[in-house]
Amino acid sequence: MNERLAKIAEVLDQDLNLAEAALLIAMEEYPGLDIDSYLRKLDELAAGVQQRLPAQVGLEETLLTLNQFLFVEQGFSGDTDNYDDPRNNFLNEVLDRKRGIPITLSIIYMEVGRRLGIPLKGVSFPGHFLVKFSTREGEVVLDPFSGGNLMSKEDLVEMLEETYGGTTDNGHAPLERLLTAAGTREILVRMLRNLKGTYLRREQYDKALTVIDRILLIQPDQPDEVRDRGCIYERLECFRAALENFQSYLALRPSSGDAPDVHRRIAELKQIVACLN
Repeated sequence: MNERLAKIAEVLDQDLNLAEAALLIAMEEYPGLDIDSYLRKLDELAAGVQQRLPAQVGLEETLLTLNQFLFVEQGFSGDTDNYDDPRNNFLNEVLDRKRGIPITLSIIYMEVGRRLGIPLKGVSFPGHFLVKFSTREGEVVLDPFSGGNLMSKEDLVEMLEETYGGTTDNGHAPLERLLTAAGTREILVRMLRNLKGTYLRREQYDKALTVIDRILLIQPDQPDEVRDRGCIYERLECFRAALENFQSYLALRPSSGDAPDVHRRIAELKQIVACLN
């Protein structure tokens, strides 16, 4: 699986198969996963929408039919009851259970849309992944987590305020910049970071380490992940590995704001490792 994911990670971003890469990530948890069968499920969902469309149809009607089919007929919905369930981060589980979090539901929405010829793009919005498409009048933002609802500017500002706990005029990026289309690697890394957070909150540190390895395979230039891996190794009392990761982090980001704290931890770890020799 590592080799297959590594090969996919080498492909140019625009040529990356988002669904296949997401399913390869899920194989870590589900070793016998039949990726092709889940790709066929996406094909079947798209075929279900296509069957309900008239011969001549515009983008708006196609999206309305897509929403009706996925979220009403098929019953896909946001998992508001068990949001932090690790299964919500795995595309196979979301396709099976029809419950997910914003990013996995958005991946399904985009992948079904792509099969229908709809140019949907992911938006790595703070705190809540979204989907958008462009029209002559401007960009339209949709929320698959809430049934494909259209998001107004007021909705987006309110979402930002909920994420940041108050007003949004405190140095955050302008709304337009926050709606920039996310590349495939960015989407995969955000999904993996969600999963990492879930594992850390559950104190499943071995699984969190595996997720970090996946992140660095897909997007190697991520110093924060190297630092976080050091923190996990330190917690697991793998002191040599923790020391190596903290040193690597400082080599990548010598002037980081947390550099003094990392230097202190390195000094402490050197003493511990010396005693182990």
